[in-house]
This record gives sequence, structure tokens and C-alpha cells, in this order.
Amino acid sequence: MGGPLPWMPPGGPIWFPLAERAPAEGLLMAGGDLSPERLLAGYARGIFPWYGEGSPILWWSPDPRCVLIPSRIHVGDRLRRTLRSGRFSYSVDTCFGRVIRACAEAPRPGQDGTWIVPEMMYAYERLHTLGFAHSIEVWEQGELAGGLYGVLLGRAFFGESMFHTRSDASKAAVVWLTAWLSELGVELVDCQQTTSHMLRLGAEEMPRAEFLARLRELCGR
Repeated sequence: MGGPLPWMPPGGPIWFPLAERAPAEGLLMAGGDLSPERLLAGYARGIFPWYGEGSPILWWSPDPRCVLIPSRIHVGDRLRRTLRSGRFSYSVDTCFGRVIRACAEAPRPGQDGTWIVPEMMYAYERLHTLGFAHSIEVWEQGELAGGLYGVLLGRAFFGESMFHTRSDASKAAVVWLTAWLSELGVELVDCQQTTSHMLRLGAEEMPRAEFLARLRELCGR
């Protein structure tokens, strides 16, 4: 996409450029706001917000897209033994606020600070109150050991972030997430960015055009 980056003023109409117009790295638009309506409209179009403290809101749709098909999750022997040992227990939506704050505080290799700024926390807690954002919590001996959160829209789940304070806890969260989503008939997990962590769990890269076509099927308009 050539030319200046499209800018949307806060409170403007719920509008996005076509995701197909974004360059491969994915930066599509700046500005707008984090209202529930705009966030959900973005997710349904394969677009998500990602920015840091002091930056305007930036909207992205990278190509290719890292996705996980719940039925194709790979659970290695070591992780399988951990899950069977009973070391962890899990829950859904019992402490969404604690999970998102733990994700914001988790150290990220190669990153200075967090992109989960206070405005992002507020926006996703609001989506949680409205029934669109969900968290998976992993517990060990009564302590929150790991978890993740994301947005559920139609038959697609958009993973936002995860954390762990005990080994294998975030991997366990992903395994339990896919089990929960399979019960709901969800067919696709958007991982947004490709990471070795997710690839080891069975995620794969999908061309953006294919990803957007899948979203139209799974989320509708």
C-alpha cells in the first residue's frame, strides 16, 4: 500500500481500509478508537490493534497469518505427561482482569515495555463484560500459574496474549483453550504473529487471502 498511512479520527465512522491493501508486515491504518464496535469490526475483517505507550492506535493485518486449527494441536510427550500428572487445573473466565494484567507484566524477549497499555486493558475488559473476550486460567496448587485471553467471534477465536510463571503453564493454557473451543464448534484460532512457541504446538502460516476468506465464512459480516 503506497502513500501516507490512512488516519481515522477518534469517534469517527466504523471503517477500515481493505486488509488486502496492507503490506506484508501488516500495518494498515492509524487512529480510531478501541470501542467494542470498532474492535469487533476489525477482528471480523482480519485486522487487530497493536501499538505501544505514546503511539497512536495502529491497526495490522500481516501476511501470512499464523493460525492454529484446534483439531490439529500438537501435544508433545513431555507436555502430555505434565497434563496427565494432574499438576495443573484450569478454568475459563474466572479472573479475566488478573490474566490480562499478568500478560501486560510478563517480560518479552527483545521488547522494551508492553503493548498492553491501560487503554487496551480497559477495552478488552469491556469486551469481556459484553461476552466477547475470554480468558483461560491455569492453576498450580491454588496459584495462577499461566493463562491467555482473546476474542471469540462466530466460529473464530482471536488470541491476544499469554503468560506463564511456571514451566509449561502457557502451553497447557493453549491445549485447554483448543479443547474448550472444539466444544463450541470453533474452527480457527488466530495467533496473529508467528512464534516458535505456537509452531511447536501445531500452528501454521496461512496466506492472508485464505485467512480472510475463512473469516468471512466463520464470522460473517
